[in-house]
Amino acid sequence: MPQQQRRWDVFGKVVDNFGDAGVGWRLARELAAEHALEVTLWQDDLATLARMAPGIDPQLDRQFAAGVTVRRWREPFPDVVPADVAIETFGCGLPSSYVAAMARAAPPPVWFVLEYLSAEPWVGDVHGLASPHPELGLPRRFWFPGFTAKTGGLIREAGLLAARDEFRRNEAAQRTLWSTLGVSAPSKDEVRVTLFCYPNAVLPALLDAWANGDDTIVCIVPEGVATRALAAWGAGSVPHPGRPLRRGRLSLHSVPFVSQDDYDRLLWSSSLNFVRGEDSFVRAQWAASPFMWHIYPQADGAHWAKLGAFMDRYTAGLDADASAGVRRFWRAWNGADGAGPIDAAWLEFVSAREAVGRHSRAWAAHLASLPELGAGLVDAGRSWYD
Repeated sequence: MPQQQRRWDVFGKVVDNFGDAGVGWRLARELAAEHALEVTLWQDDLATLARMAPGIDPQLDRQFAAGVTVRRWREPFPDVVPADVAIETFGCGLPSSYVAAMARAAPPPVWFVLEYLSAEPWVGDVHGLASPHPELGLPRRFWFPGFTAKTGGLIREAGLLAARDEFRRNEAAQRTLWSTLGVSAPSKDEVRVTLFCYPNAVLPALLDAWANGDDTIVCIVPEGVATRALAAWGAGSVPHPGRPLRRGRLSLHSVPFVSQDDYDRLLWSSSLNFVRGEDSFVRAQWAASPFMWHIYPQADGAHWAKLGAFMDRYTAGLDADASAGVRRFWRAWNGADGAGPIDAAWLEFVSAREAVGRHSRAWAAHLASLPELGAGLVDAGRSWYD
């Protein structure tokens, strides 16, 4: 890469979920580790970042961790020299003083707007298109993650899938992970589930179905997630680290938030993963195990089109019965009108579990054949002024 593109700034704001911080942190780490770039991550909420990034002190305005300089984004924004490449994540904008400094540079820095992930067909048509700043004329390019070769793909660190497969072969490493979390390792006759969701009105009914079902289910919940629904189901009681909540065939275990790397291992170690938003959604797909996506609900209902588009793409390789089971359960889990009760949807999904497991492995392999997000940004930055 030309010397003038060694410095990269990644900007992000935490709106109301962990993915806002998680995607920026994951991308910044990859750019630094795999492309030898000098990366600064600007974030406004370091407390949220610290929950998934060990070594981050939320009290410090400037620090260095995992090869990345982390700085607090606050106003007034400091007087800094813009980096050679700036990445604006999720439409967060860039500080006005920073943009003004970019406009004074010759040539101006490369500017990417990293958009939200979507499987909607139009994404491939607009990925990579230029959109100059409306007032200053600065060149910008919109970069869309996605699930086809026409998009920017997904973040996939070098060696990720090999590390996943090696971890699954290493029983000692798995036992160490569970011991660290204070939970016994999975037994052969249980279903190990991770649960990471937004507030969800159907969760108590699903827990009832698990408690009264035929399978022994051990459900792992990050501390502080779904506490209202868990309390409603447990008549005021919720699990705490080291103190599970048990009823019938179900045991609920609360675990502390872990690093992104350990979260990957948690997904790799489980039979079924409930994920939400964007970052955990992508990591569950790399885990190559069955998963359930709780999409971020939007007041205008725009999330339904995104959910439907992904289900269309994801289930295309499944037989009709398995596809119907996945779609019904996903719609019930997300509270779609007409989806029916969650307990019936769960039973239909369980009947297709083996087929979905095979499909999950094939889906992950398919995604690995597509563009890699970080490498694509680096290549696009290199050819920006060609």
